Amino acid sequence: MPYQLLTLAIDERGVASVELNRPEVHNAFNDALISELTTVFRELDKNDAVRIALLSGAGKSFCAGGDINWMKATKGYSEQENIADSEKLENMFATIHAFSKPLIGVVHGYVFGGGSGLTAVCDYVVASEASMFGFTETRLGLVPATIAPYVMEKIGNSAALAYFVSGLMFPPDVARDIGLIHASVPEEMLATARAEVVAEFLKAGPQAARKAKALVREVMKLKGNKRELTAYTTKTIAQIRTTDEAQEGMAALLEKRKSAWSLK
Repeated sequence: MPYQLLTLAIDERGVASVELNRPEVHNAFNDALISELTTVFRELDKNDAVRIALLSGAGKSFCAGGDINWMKATKGYSEQENIADSEKLENMFATIHAFSKPLIGVVHGYVFGGGSGLTAVCDYVVASEASMFGFTETRLGLVPATIAPYVMEKIGNSAALAYFVSGLMFPPDVARDIGLIHASVPEEMLATARAEVVAEFLKAGPQAARKAKALVREVMKLKGNKRELTAYTTKTIAQIRTTDEAQEGMAALLEKRKSAWSLK
């Protein structure tokens, strides 16, 4: 389907590039962009030709959070209308968080509020050294409620308290220290870093990568139940060893050649 506020390109390797495209407002969310992001990640998850996805932003910033004009318009909403509007935003984050394939974030410029929330639902994030992060909602008299579960899964309670409550903005080295991003490079090296990260992710078996992502989520869910956790992990490795992909990967290693998926 055609998109108005984002661009989508899928290359011959199965790399889907999703770029937020509201540069005039630093790619801030409004209801239309929320709807398009929800739709595109649902469609990419169902597309068997897609192996990994990239999320970035056009213009000077990745995403500066919510569009202030859109948020101001909610003042006249009833409580139920406000809840319904918030549920659409939550649905977008939940959809991207549930995306079953590897998702790489490439961020720069302002990464505030919901933009930092988008960063949190990516599996790997490389940022420009000139970018600036922040959960700045309290400085607008708001709170980062919708993104809280996804951000706190990444950065933990201590960092959430420090940065949610204060609204303090912080640079990439702090974002990396608290686990929100994984690497930062000079602005002029961001495109090169993006290509290098993609190349590394494409070395993983497509099905193994999806299974590994699901493994992390399930282990987190079951970590308080040793019996169920052990049953899950042993069954998972037993099942995956017999798959065609695993057999091809192990054969490639023994035969000192590239795996079939690495040649694409």
